[in-house]
Amino acid sequence: VQLQASGGGSVQAGGSLKLSCKASGMIWSVFTASRLGWYRQAPGKQRELVAELTTNGNINYQNSVKGRFTISKDNSRKTVYLQMNSLEPEDTAVYYCNIEGDYGDYWGQGTQVTVSS
Repeated sequence: VQLQASGGGSVQAGGSLKLSCKASGMIWSVFTASRLGWYRQAPGKQRELVAELTTNGNINYQNSVKGRFTISKDNSRKTVYLQMNSLEPEDTAVYYCNIEGDYGDYWGQGTQVTVSS
């Protein structure tokens, strides 16, 4: 199984980016039954949860991104997305996707998001 994350980049404050994470080598039923999450790690800080889609369909966000970020998925493409709007310099970090389920815990390679003021 490999998770390929993409969509990062450099934007000015107030801008938007959409991250994608495609799961390769994972069968459809495993993808749909797994918890899907986006994490981020800023320089000198610990990795933190940004948003997650739980196995029972709940969606949770870190307080600092509520109302600005949206996590979603496309089961047919085995892809999880993170739409990020109204970006702030504090959102600058490497973003990682995570798929966790009964068959394993998988991480993407990380994609850099840089927001300038």
